[in-house]
Amino acid sequence: MTVTTREARLGSAFVKLSDSLVGGFDVVDILDTLVEECKSVLDVDEAGIVLLGIKRNLSTMASTGARAASLEEVQLEHNEGPCIDCFTTGKVVTVDDIERTTDWPAFRRRADEAGFRAVHAVPLRLRNEVIGALNLFSENPGALNEEDAIVAQALADVATIAILQYRLVSESSLVTSQLQSALDSRVIIEQAKGVISQHSGVSMDEAFSRLRSHARSNQSPLREVAATVVAQQLKL
Repeated sequence: MTVTTREARLGSAFVKLSDSLVGGFDVVDILDTLVEECKSVLDVDEAGIVLLGIKRNLSTMASTGARAASLEEVQLEHNEGPCIDCFTTGKVVTVDDIERTTDWPAFRRRADEAGFRAVHAVPLRLRNEVIGALNLFSENPGALNEEDAIVAQALADVATIAILQYRLVSESSLVTSQLQSALDSRVIIEQAKGVISQHSGVSMDEAFSRLRSHARSNQSPLREVAATVVAQQLKL
């Protein structure tokens, strides 16, 4: 990727995210756009986001594909992995070669099965509170270069700003309840992916691609499109 092309892609990514922050946006759409742009502009193969819900537990909020979602889920299930450490400490966690680490056995096994060799986890912060993590997965060993690490942090900050704007207020009693609303949207989206996959005989990744493409082309919130699919009012 040339410098000019990289700068153009990065500029385009922030324009897309900024445009999405105009009134009436859906935080689920923002986070899905964010992980897709991470995959596009950074030297990574997959990306995902986990967020803290109303029950004070982490949930997968967005991912670029089934491999990333699977790796996030195994970390949440076993309460181990770079994502968990990132969230717990509030610090960036970089593993330049997963095969060489002795930490997180369950995560290491799943990462190997998924074909990943490196991971970079960036905390999402709300003031002094960590509310989630942006996770970047690579098929080749090696840490993010300094430029990509800076960009990753900037994109993570955009995610935090989106969540802040979505909440509108900063009282802790509303912080988690509004996050839960976003997580509920994710449940509906996952149900819609399953419906499309079953009815059309396509993979879950392809099902999500169809769902997102329809939402964007019709300028409709992803959750609303998913709900119509689940209600069998729309076939994709």
